[in-house]
Amino acid sequence: MSSVAALAQSLGITLRALFSKPVTIPYPDAPVPLKPRWHGRHVLTRHPNGLEKCIGCSLCAAICPAYAIYVEPAENDPAHPTSAGERYAKVYEINMLRCIFCGLCEEACPTGAVVLGYDFEMADYRYSDLIYGKEDMLVEVQGTKPQRREAVYTGKPIKKGYTVPYVRAELEGFKAPLRQTVGGVKREETGQDEPLGGH
Repeated sequence: MSSVAALAQSLGITLRALFSKPVTIPYPDAPVPLKPRWHGRHVLTRHPNGLEKCIGCSLCAAICPAYAIYVEPAENDPAHPTSAGERYAKVYEINMLRCIFCGLCEEACPTGAVVLGYDFEMADYRYSDLIYGKEDMLVEVQGTKPQRREAVYTGKPIKKGYTVPYVRAELEGFKAPLRQTVGGVKREETGQDEPLGGH
């Protein structure tokens, strides 16, 4: 093949790409098409009667490979139940900086309370604001999304944040023992109270 023919073939590919329809999505002006199995922000769901599906069993926290979930169960009040089980999640926190969005928490949940939704816009200005609490993930009415809080940099002092018990104990003023893991020893987390990007 001559050099002219090779050049013409190469330019033909370039010209075809030049006049073809662009594949770039003009985000955020146009919606981003997501696949049905997309793993986005976590959502805590409710039963049709309004009770929370989460029964505080902590299976999601136990299976989480990144130790991103912390659940503190409490006994359910029979007169005014929070969930359909004997217990409910008094505290439910997910550290979105540690989460790898694998979906194991969704698979482990026996009641279908934890669902990975389609929301992927979770940027914020502080580490502590990326530790989502129950109020950030729980739907008000079944079939709706939880209210998404907007990321606003206020310049205020940064609050301390925690996710797992050994970090919580350290931030509350006493040294917790090192957490044993399958692969050895898991050291305490540090640096969650530092601002992102040097702010």
